[in-house]
Amino acid sequence: MIKNENEVKHGLFDIGDLNLAFKDYFVGNSYHNSLVKDSDVSVTVSNVSFEPGARNNWHIHHDGYQILLVTGGEGWYQEAGEPARRLHPGDVVVTHDGVKHWHGATKDSWFSHLAITAGTPEWLEPVSDADYQNLD
Repeated sequence: MIKNENEVKHGLFDIGDLNLAFKDYFVGNSYHNSLVKDSDVSVTVSNVSFEPGARNNWHIHHDGYQILLVTGGEGWYQEAGEPARRLHPGDVVVTHDGVKHWHGATKDSWFSHLAITAGTPEWLEPVSDADYQNLD
């Protein structure tokens, strides 16, 4: 059963368009709505939504950080060397400069979060299907 589709598609912020600009760094479909992208502000704020099973690759933020504010559905967040953490609406994740991590939806739920990001991302390898399928 697929969960939380309506909650994510019709949440507080518009789901945005299919995330084609970053498709090479995601497994599955994601959606992106840029809420703050101003050259005079040192952070971007985006609503990012994931279809069930979708996730981004491992990545690192250099000279910055990322804060995730979970707004809908159920998802995962994992830092390298640590167990994955299941996320629900209201959860907050702070990823510090230089920390390798990934985030995305659970297998059976849509997922959305606000991403407050500073610095430059370095995109790395995908989360393996085997590792992802072992999450519960």
